[in-house]
Amino acid sequence: MTRTERGEVSRYLNRDLSWVEFNKRVLEEAQDPATPLLERAKFLAIVSTNLDEFMSVRVAGLQDQQKAGYTRKDFTGYTPSGLLKRIMKRTSRMVNDQYKAYREAVRFLGREGIYISRYDDLTASQKKAMDQYYTDNVFPVLTPMGVDQSRPFPLVNSLSLYLAVVLLKEGDDPEEEPYFAIVRVPSNLSRLVRVPARGNSKKQEFVLLDDLIKQHIRSLFAGYVPLAVDPFRLTRNADLTLNEEGAEDLLEEIEKELRRRRWGVPVRLEVHKGIHAYALEMLKEEFEIEDNVFVIDGPIDLSFLMKLPSLVEGFPQLRYPELIPVYPEELEESESLFEVLGQRDVLLYHPYESFDAVNDFLMEAAEDPYVLAVKITLYRVSGHSVLIQALSKAAESGKQVTVVVELKARFDEERNIAWARQLEKAGCHVVYGLVGLKTHAKITLVVRQEQDTLRRYVHVGTGNYNENSARLYTDLGLFTSDPLIGEDASSLFNEITGFSAPSDLHTFAVAPTDLLPVLQQLIRREAEHAAAGRPARIIAKMNSLSNQEMVDALYEASQAGVPIDLIVRGVCCLRPGVEGLSETITVRSIVDRFLEHSRVVYFENGGEPDVRISSADWMTRNLTRRIELMCPVRDEGLKQDLIRILHMSLEDNVKARHLQQNGLYSRPEGEDKPFRSQFEAAKIRSWKKRPPGSGESVPTPS
Repeated sequence: MTRTERGEVSRYLNRDLSWVEFNKRVLEEAQDPATPLLERAKFLAIVSTNLDEFMSVRVAGLQDQQKAGYTRKDFTGYTPSGLLKRIMKRTSRMVNDQYKAYREAVRFLGREGIYISRYDDLTASQKKAMDQYYTDNVFPVLTPMGVDQSRPFPLVNSLSLYLAVVLLKEGDDPEEEPYFAIVRVPSNLSRLVRVPARGNSKKQEFVLLDDLIKQHIRSLFAGYVPLAVDPFRLTRNADLTLNEEGAEDLLEEIEKELRRRRWGVPVRLEVHKGIHAYALEMLKEEFEIEDNVFVIDGPIDLSFLMKLPSLVEGFPQLRYPELIPVYPEELEESESLFEVLGQRDVLLYHPYESFDAVNDFLMEAAEDPYVLAVKITLYRVSGHSVLIQALSKAAESGKQVTVVVELKARFDEERNIAWARQLEKAGCHVVYGLVGLKTHAKITLVVRQEQDTLRRYVHVGTGNYNENSARLYTDLGLFTSDPLIGEDASSLFNEITGFSAPSDLHTFAVAPTDLLPVLQQLIRREAEHAAAGRPARIIAKMNSLSNQEMVDALYEASQAGVPIDLIVRGVCCLRPGVEGLSETITVRSIVDRFLEHSRVVYFENGGEPDVRISSADWMTRNLTRRIELMCPVRDEGLKQDLIRILHMSLEDNVKARHLQQNGLYSRPEGEDKPFRSQFEAAKIRSWKKRPPGSGESVPTPS
């Protein structure tokens, strides 16, 4: 078992060290020879972007605690300084492995005819073409920024790529102190620049924009001789510090904080291997950073690889097979979604089923003359969103449209501000949520006049209302006209937008008021069933499990004999399989083509299964500092669908990794027939079709 910094064994795994293990599982996909080559490039990019956010938020927070002299241990037994040492050691090792995988991937891509070349390796005609591209497209947007007594060190933006340039004035003594300048690599130009083919060759070739600028650096410094040109990148603390209580206008306050983020405290410095000693000294002195310097043996910031597959033409054998989301058959039964949903509930499973159904629901609501009101929560929205168009259209046609826009969605603040303003112009009533809480619940309410009554139609989801992520993430969405769920939806929106006190809800459990106690009560109920000899079991699927109270509740249920299977993609602080503590608990993580994002929990409940979907992970922030929602699935047939989805995850023996007591993950052993849950889920037409409301039995997950 893993020991803390003082050597004692903890009941819990550390959240941040668990996250490092998760990112290593992402890296495994880039290292796996079975992963198509262009997809391996994407996973390398994801490792980088994941690590960027981890450094700018989690590591930045630990550094703040360390600087403040905070020495108290967290519940897993670590002080900030002790944890930082372990994080830096493990992330350094991870980055080294990442760049080994990068060099291997580039080598294999070259064998296929796809090259990321150095400028020096191009032919004369190719160099001429690249020189022209630089002159026409790159040089005009570059700004060399010198550093001397009259020109202080310029602002270096977080996570932007720069070149550190060490110069000698023509005719000066080489022994004199050199000059220093920086050049920002334009982020609005593609980092991968396509090179004309060599003669009649079908090979596709690219050079990096920073390499191209480096080769032409003399064009920016006439009269100087470049001694060295080295890429570097700075990561700053990206956490926003908001005074919501004192903010007269939350939107303006967040805009101010976004500007302040540019000046966040430096957290990490990445430099190219072999960087000139003078350049490194200048950077470390300016950023006041000594320990957290990563020396990179390759291109700094591999996130550019995310765009490589879209730039490469052809090569289907180097990609995953195309998945075309199907339109839910249940909703094809009628021209009107309201007609279908008035008769039955419908469950959507993205990305296998199309997000178009959600867009159509909103668009029909906008156009339907009998719809009186539309209410929705937005956390992250895609660009050119059909959903935004539908909401705007609904408001312009005179409907009452209320949109709860979460301005504090990290790294999407600017985009959400833009959406908020656009919706307000269209006549929507835009609300920014409750003070001190992020609104993370995913819910839409449509109120429709039908004969002599009003009817509520509700969509509850586990993921954001985002067409792009719905093609890349596995998520669940429930359409229902259940009157009790509709009443709860109205109560929830009244609480968010007005002064309504939390009311007694029929079906929902809502954070931060009652989601945590409801989950604890449901877990205790399973323990009571087990103690009485009745059927008991818990299967829970989520992104992260780090709340101590939830971990303790699961430990208690395990000690009562409840079999518990957890499917946790990322962070998990629970230590499974410990005798007398958690020996009935298994934990597995699935990292595959799509990001596992759905949150669903199953309770055997003495033989009367209770299945619920949720927007919330079992993390302290979700359960105590956010508005989150858990909703039961009441239709018996849809319950079976969800149990089947859980069953597929538990049966996965290709991409699943099992968490061990020591916090490390291992591949399943002794399996015969390969079973890959995401590939099986793509056969959705074959396992989902059945009469509405049927209680077709599904094998209990084993």
